[in-house]
Amino acid sequence: MNAALPDIDAFTRPYWDAAAEGHLLIRRCGACGRAHHYPREFCPHCWSDDVTWERATGRATLYTWSVVHRNDLPPFGDRTPYTAAVVDLAEGPRMMTQVVDCPEEDLRIGMELTVTFRAEGEGAGGVAVPVFTVPGPESPSPG
Repeated sequence: MNAALPDIDAFTRPYWDAAAEGHLLIRRCGACGRAHHYPREFCPHCWSDDVTWERATGRATLYTWSVVHRNDLPPFGDRTPYTAAVVDLAEGPRMMTQVVDCPEEDLRIGMELTVTFRAEGEGAGGVAVPVFTVPGPESPSPG
């Protein structure tokens, strides 16, 4: 498998299948009710294993970012500069990601973002990776 692509197993398959269809999934705990991301088989808040997949709205706000100008690790070296970011999903979890199609000078803490997906790899071995961008006029309004 390509080292730049995630290892997909039976547990993470629903996440990557949903991403391929343009949907971001998170996990929600049935015991404490809290959502989390990255997907885990247990709740990182109360340790319950009563967790299920939930479709996220795809809305987020920018928590912090850094523009990376040099990265020697594949495939990132071919993408520099890029904006590594942490976003707060509307459902509550914080997610590490990338902001795309937004100039560095337009970035602001708290700005609204929406999920989009970038194709990685080729053919059947490829995946859709969630990244975030500024909502366009056709994006649904928050609420």
